Amino acid sequence: MKKVDFDNLILFENADYLVINKPPYLSSLDDRHEAQNILDLAKAHTADAQLCHRLDKETSGCLVIAKNPEAYRHLAMQFESRKVEKVYHAVVEGIKEFSNELVDRNLLANNKGIAKVSKEGKPAQTIFNTLKTYYAHTLVECKPITGRLHQIRVHLAYLKSPICGDTLYGGNPLYLSSLKRRFNLKKDTEELPIMQRVSLHAYSITFEGLDGNPIKVEAPYPKDFQVLVQQLEKNA
Repeated sequence: MKKVDFDNLILFENADYLVINKPPYLSSLDDRHEAQNILDLAKAHTADAQLCHRLDKETSGCLVIAKNPEAYRHLAMQFESRKVEKVYHAVVEGIKEFSNELVDRNLLANNKGIAKVSKEGKPAQTIFNTLKTYYAHTLVECKPITGRLHQIRVHLAYLKSPICGDTLYGGNPLYLSSLKRRFNLKKDTEELPIMQRVSLHAYSITFEGLDGNPIKVEAPYPKDFQVLVQQLEKNA
């Protein structure tokens, strides 16, 4: 992965917090296999930087970084009392009409980092709303109330609406040939999926600053997610 310019990722900054638009394929924390990660980049910008939460490596979007220990504690308490509002956008398989659909199913993660619905798991709740339906797919707004591993992905799979590209939880890669009626692939070339990752983006986050005022930040779609939505619009 080419060197990331951290300043270009910043969506919001004040004396206490940074909110960035995390690119896909960049780890939040130290990753043995990668030369760079968000935490190191943040520390180069602000020495005391701490990540307030994490996003999966493949997931893009809003990530909050505290610039000092007091700011970190302030937001950690909000996460604990579930006062932080996170909104994700996902492209799922099938035509779905979700209206404040609450999935309240415990999740259990194994030591390989794979989660499943299980009574023995920890409580997990997510609310889903349909934003737009297409020919055979749906753009869904996901509001996690808790923050379990792969929560949105597993809860959508539970609703029989796996996320496109999420092969771990039953989603299939989405190819342009499946959307376009007259799609011609060049001879001797292999078709790649429109998006080569899980179609999930952390669209917005709302929390309280140290002064008590709300901070709400929205992250524009990265290029691959934008292209996917545009193709769905074109071929709806």
